[in-house]
Amino acid sequence: MVSRSYSNLLDLTSGDSPTFGREKKRFPRVATVAGVLSELDDDNSNSVGSDAPSSIAQERMIIVGNQLPIRAHRRDDGEWYFSWDEDSLLLQLKDGLGEDVEVVYIGCLKEEIDPSEQDDVAQTLLDTFKCVPAFLPPELFSKFYHGFCKQHLWPLFHYMLPLSPDLGGRFDRSLWQAYVSVNKIFADKVMEVISPDDDFVWVHDYHLMVLPTFLRKRFNRLKLGFFLHSPFPSSEIYRTLPVRDELLRALLNSDLIGFHTFDYARHFLSCCSRMLGLSYQSKRGYIGLEYYGRTVSIKILPVGIHIRQLQCVLNLPETESKVAELKDQFRGQTVLLGVDDMDIFKGISLKLLAMEQLLIQHPDKRGRVVLVQIANPARGRGKDVREVQVETDATVKRINETFGREGYNPVVLIDTPLQFYERIAYYVIAECCLVTAVRDGMNLIPYEYIICRQGNEKLDETLGLNPTAPKKSMLVVSEFIGCSPSLSGAIRVNPWNIDAVAEAMDSALMVPEAEKQLRHEKHYRYVTTHDVAYWARSFLQDLERACRDHMRRRCWGIGFGLGFRVIALDPNFRKLSVEHIVSAYKRTKNRAILLDYDGAMMLPGSIITTPNTEAVGILNNLCNDPRNVVFLVSGKDRKTLTEWFSSCAKLGIAAEHGYFVRSNHNAEWETCVSIPDFDWKQIAEPVMQLYTETTDGSTIETKESALVWNYQYADPDFGFCQAKELLDHLESVLANEPVSVKSGQHIVEVKPQGVNKGLVAERLLLTKKQKTMLPDFVLCIGDDRSDEDMFEVIMSARDSLSPVAEVFACTVGQKPSKAKYYLEDTTEILRMLQGLANASEKAAKSAPQPSQRVVILE
Repeated sequence: MVSRSYSNLLDLTSGDSPTFGREKKRFPRVATVAGVLSELDDDNSNSVGSDAPSSIAQERMIIVGNQLPIRAHRRDDGEWYFSWDEDSLLLQLKDGLGEDVEVVYIGCLKEEIDPSEQDDVAQTLLDTFKCVPAFLPPELFSKFYHGFCKQHLWPLFHYMLPLSPDLGGRFDRSLWQAYVSVNKIFADKVMEVISPDDDFVWVHDYHLMVLPTFLRKRFNRLKLGFFLHSPFPSSEIYRTLPVRDELLRALLNSDLIGFHTFDYARHFLSCCSRMLGLSYQSKRGYIGLEYYGRTVSIKILPVGIHIRQLQCVLNLPETESKVAELKDQFRGQTVLLGVDDMDIFKGISLKLLAMEQLLIQHPDKRGRVVLVQIANPARGRGKDVREVQVETDATVKRINETFGREGYNPVVLIDTPLQFYERIAYYVIAECCLVTAVRDGMNLIPYEYIICRQGNEKLDETLGLNPTAPKKSMLVVSEFIGCSPSLSGAIRVNPWNIDAVAEAMDSALMVPEAEKQLRHEKHYRYVTTHDVAYWARSFLQDLERACRDHMRRRCWGIGFGLGFRVIALDPNFRKLSVEHIVSAYKRTKNRAILLDYDGAMMLPGSIITTPNTEAVGILNNLCNDPRNVVFLVSGKDRKTLTEWFSSCAKLGIAAEHGYFVRSNHNAEWETCVSIPDFDWKQIAEPVMQLYTETTDGSTIETKESALVWNYQYADPDFGFCQAKELLDHLESVLANEPVSVKSGQHIVEVKPQGVNKGLVAERLLLTKKQKTMLPDFVLCIGDDRSDEDMFEVIMSARDSLSPVAEVFACTVGQKPSKAKYYLEDTTEILRMLQGLANASEKAAKSAPQPSQRVVILE
């Protein structure tokens, strides 16, 4: 029987049997083991197979948002009919996706549909608009939208800490559960229409932040993008959310995460660093987070407006008539315009107080300047909205009573719904637009104002302007809105500073005409080249780039619930099978084993750094096998390693990344590289000391051959910045010294040139070759960059190995590496080494072998 999750409703509407996507597309298969899926794959994987995409298949984008871009209407006979919501961003972005991209929408309707009518409505929307409605029970929707979204996420993302029930409210677990349930419902709707091998999915805004986890769990190779339309708060604010990790991990199940500004992206990256321990880097201009073998890309691009729609409204006769009406209404007066939602973050009351201050400080403005404040209905509800409404009404009343006179009110408050063309008309006649929100995601009001001030010939004629004359406009915008960075010609203000806003209003009115024209021209050029189509097209291009390697990666999911994530690996990079390596170990007679200590034998970040008895016992068992040569390779100093492994008489040790080497407990320490002097330490140490004093939590580790600056316990962001600066500083002052300066995991290290762990591997293999005892088994295990040198040596040392040698280069964890194998953690490494030790014990009991084997431990 066909799984419903694969069924494509767009095919079902034709009355034909399901075709699972577009024509000539093969059925996707389900696999239950990790592997690259191809024509020959069988049903042995737990991730969804991905056939090669068909060249004739039309590209399709599934756009998922809280609300569908649809308006629902009731006829007199009670029947529903629908139309596109031209104001919806989700509809407008379609212009940037190209005519060859099929768009399917998933979301809720604004209107409540009776359960008995839902099937018919869903069919109508699917047939006519390619929209899939998610019908939510009223109680669930209230908990989801008015509860968790508007009571928890929205205030927090706008920097409101839940310090009291009146400020954001206490965290309510039942509202969180409703949020997760709704996201699951949306995921089910995506499953009904998706063709996972070909379709792109674009999820929008904070209402659906855990949706990526549900989708990724079902389709491991899904091409998935997410764009956040609200601000993302700093880590100090965000970390107060009890479900902070769940939301971060859910977003990281996307391939591309978009933000309006660098500030929002920086806050998100900082949260990932501080709360999840993830690092990020920029490659060729793209910011990426490494997450279990997947690279999650970060995109920074503010959304634009739909210019053609605005121009169409500007051309309407109704707009022309309204402009003429407003021109007469405000004849002889200069209009300042504010357009805001009636909520606590739009700063309406602060703007009104600034207007009051302007009239107090500049009496000449009374009777000549008017502020028109359009207050759109609030999207949320509750005590805070009512308080804003009451405060706004009271402030407007006070200002008008104080400074108004017959035929003149300094503030005109419009809190009734306006037709779009009416709002456009106010844009056209306003000399300056004021957007002074205290915190806002993007806010497209300034963009709309710029286009409307450009006008057209009919409106110029109505206003009595010369159509060939340059247009002009002025903007006063808050520093705390997403569009502020892109409006370089605007007057930026701190909305909390009422005096400064009043001064900005006065300055906007006093700017020379030529400068107003230059500012307008600059803004108009930006807005017209960065419209909503440009934004959507750019996002899709980056999403395609982020997903281009999906088909060649081996993917499988791990984790439960919202902790689910996908591991993605190169096809040639695989987990080391204990059975496989033990089998190879048993049939070989000349073994070399190289083991790193810090990441392989001891958990990274562990407070207890001394080796445990289990690890020492395993090493001794391996060393006692005459067919093994075992080397422990570490960055630690030789004194420490001598004390820790004094009981391992036959263990070879390489200290300080291979600078010091000894073959066993009774041998003398030797140096791999001849260093004439260490005078450079007198230069490097004072520099490191300076950064240690200014970076709380950092330390200096002094070795015989090296100096290491460690910032593991420092603030992650500050430590990282200081490390980059220290690296540059040391490279500058040590430019003429025979040393290398390198950065690693929470360290900056200075050591003699040519010293690396690869020297240990080279020395060992050369010694075996000189004794004509070419190793037929080599195992090398390490966890960080310093171990990559050993991997490179043993992977390319065929002349120093037996022709039938089995080579196992193994790193710890799934990450880019020269090694061909990996194990998850120290526990798995010890289990594998114990398997080798057990094999040696059994072999010794049954038939001891006199020949020597080399085992290299990294």
